[in-house]
Amino acid sequence: MKITFLGGGNMATALIGGLVKQGFDATGVQVVELSAEGREKLATQFGVRAVDALDDTALACDVLVLAVKPQQLRAAVAPFAGRLGAQVVVSIAAGLRLADIGRWLGGYRTLVRAMPNTPALIGAGVTGLYADASVSAEGRAAAEQVLAAVGSTVWVPDEAQIDAVTAVSGSGPAYVFHFIECLEAAGTALGFDAATARKLALDTVLGAAKLAAGSDEPPSVLRERVTSKGGTTEAALKSFAADGLPAIIARAVAAAEARGRELGEQLGRD
Repeated sequence: MKITFLGGGNMATALIGGLVKQGFDATGVQVVELSAEGREKLATQFGVRAVDALDDTALACDVLVLAVKPQQLRAAVAPFAGRLGAQVVVSIAAGLRLADIGRWLGGYRTLVRAMPNTPALIGAGVTGLYADASVSAEGRAAAEQVLAAVGSTVWVPDEAQIDAVTAVSGSGPAYVFHFIECLEAAGTALGFDAATARKLALDTVLGAAKLAAGSDEPPSVLRERVTSKGGTTEAALKSFAADGLPAIIARAVAAAEARGRELGEQLGRD
């Protein structure tokens, strides 16, 4: 399989690194990247072919990954319009809908939309994927191979659900970072120095996530096991409930999903 990346930023670098780490032949990877420094770094680090503009060699691929910023995608794919044949085009540009990308590509339909998240940068991401009905099983497998190089994958049956994926897992790391930030601040307020408060907060979240990931039981059961009647955990959880934490989280995720749809509409306008 030959893969070409349009854009050589952080996510493309993570995907290439993950593929190479899993044994993928770097000579089968090409990157179209405007930055000379970026091209040199990718070529040196991974041994891939890096060029500053689309050429016939870069176009001769099985999978084309669109890894540029959403605001730049329309202009970036213009050179591809009318030149694609059987390539599976995978977009990781947040918000942009396949209908708009396909239109910009001259009516091309062999498209997959993907939403990875930032833990992909350390190989611990999760990616939501949606494929146009025209994409074959082999095409879906090729797209999944690329994204699975940086973590787990989840396919959704409806493109609209990609906005929900964005709201839950795409933006989700920021929610977790904010919780760590708040827990750390609470520890500092209770008298811990900054380093100790950070370690307590960070290692607690890391350990709890590992415990949940390794358990067959739902988080609600794990939560109940930590919560003794009349104890300290119960006091904290009652405070969360009184402040409406579940509703706060639900509203926040819904707001993120709605914004994702709005961005898709804005960026896809002619």
